[in-house]
Parts: sequence; structure tokens; C-alpha cells
Amino acid sequence: MNNSSRIEIDQDIQPLSEFRKHAADFIDRIKNQKRPIVLTQHGKGAAVLVDVSEYQRMIDKIELMEELIEAERQITKGEVVSHEEAKNKIKENLAKWK
Repeated sequence: MNNSSRIEIDQDIQPLSEFRKHAADFIDRIKNQKRPIVLTQHGKGAAVLVDVSEYQRMIDKIELMEELIEAERQITKGEVVSHEEAKNKIKENLAKWK
């Protein structure tokens, strides 16, 4: 999340009962401000509401990080090919499509 989406405790942590009363207002605020809202139930965190585009951005970032971790693992294990080998493999695959 970017800096504008950081949780501000006095505004962004709300009881579930308040969300029930003002759900449409909360959704509008999430969409407009792009900041999450933490809902509490019985004084404990119960759920986090985020804008759909922010959620997708977080998922994309997690997937990229997982790919980078896997790439580092492959490099550490020596599971790599040289630039020349990769280029030749691409040329071979392209030739099959002609």
C-alpha cells in the first residue's frame, strides 16, 4: 500500500456495529481515499476492508515477490541457463511456429 493507504488508528479502525449502520459511507470512503478500514468485533480486529484496485495491487505485488524468491532459489541451486542458451531456445521455439 502507498503512504496514503496507511492505517490511521483514530479514523480507520471502526467497530462492526458502525459499519453496519453506515456501510455505504464506509464503502465510499474506501473507494475515494484508497485507505483500508479495520473492523473490530468485541474489541478485537475482525476484518480489513480495502478498495478492489488496492487489493489487486497487493495481490500482484505478492505474486511478483514470490516469483523473485523462486528465481533466487533457482539461481542459488544453479538452475540457470546462460543468455546464449536462452536465446537459442527461443529461436528453436519460434522456428517450430513457422
